[in-house]
This record gives sequence, structure tokens and C-alpha cells, in this order.
Amino acid sequence: MSRPPLPPFTRETAIQKVRAAEDGWNTRNPEKVSLAYTEDCYWRNRAEFVTGRAAIVGLLQRKWTRELEYRLIKELWAHDGNRIAVRFAYEYHDDSGQWYRAYGNENWEFAEDGLMQRRLASINEHPIAASERKFHWDINAPRPADHAGLSDLGF
Repeated sequence: MSRPPLPPFTRETAIQKVRAAEDGWNTRNPEKVSLAYTEDCYWRNRAEFVTGRAAIVGLLQRKWTRELEYRLIKELWAHDGNRIAVRFAYEYHDDSGQWYRAYGNENWEFAEDGLMQRRLASINEHPIAASERKFHWDINAPRPADHAGLSDLGF
């Protein structure tokens, strides 16, 4: 199985990879998202460390059970060879209706087949008022091409 674009990445193909990841995560479908990673992919997500697709699915199921109406924007930060650095922000609310915005950085490393074999994520979040939300698009669709990105939003 191959997951284009493949390394080594150009600026254009790195941007394509980042957008594909954003679109995948915005489905909030753990099984679908996990297919972008190698069978033995290693993750650091905040203070949680997991290895393998089954563990990734479990982490994402727990995440999206707590993080409701999740919407994510990713942006390329840097790339070199088979590595991509990304910055991101996402918004969600908890089961009490409190909204949050999370910010973070991810470092990705890819296998030759284009599957991610290593994902290191650092994430911070803070509560926001519903009126402070910036990510507005249909929850069942990817971010529209004309929706502002992180730089456009000043994040």
C-alpha cells in the first residue's frame, strides 16, 4: 500500500500531505485516520505514548468522545526529505458546552511508501467563549478552500 505524495517532499507535496492529514482528521473517523500511519507507527500525543494502528484508533476514539464538534486547521511549518513539521489549531467543545481552542506543533517522519511512521505532537489549549470561535464550516465536510488558514487568522 502506498500513500502519495511520497518522500522526499517538495514544498508543494509537503503542503498536499498536510492538507490530506487535515481533511482526514476532520472526518473524526479513527479507523480511516489510522490508515495514514504504518502498522507500527510511534506517537507521542501530549503526555500519551502509543505504538501501532490499534493504539492510534483507541487514542482517537477517546479524543473525539471528549472533543465534540472538533474542527482542525494544519499548516506546513518546514520540510526536509521524509520529514514534515506542522503547526495546527483546533476548536471543540466538551459535554458541558464549554468551547476550547488548542494550539500545537507536530513533527512527522514518513516511510518510503508515504505512510507516517512517527508523529510527535505538543499541544496546549485554553477555554474560549462560543463567540470567539474562528473555525466555521459544516462539521461533516472538510475545511472549504476559501476558509482562512492559520496565518490568515493571525494564529
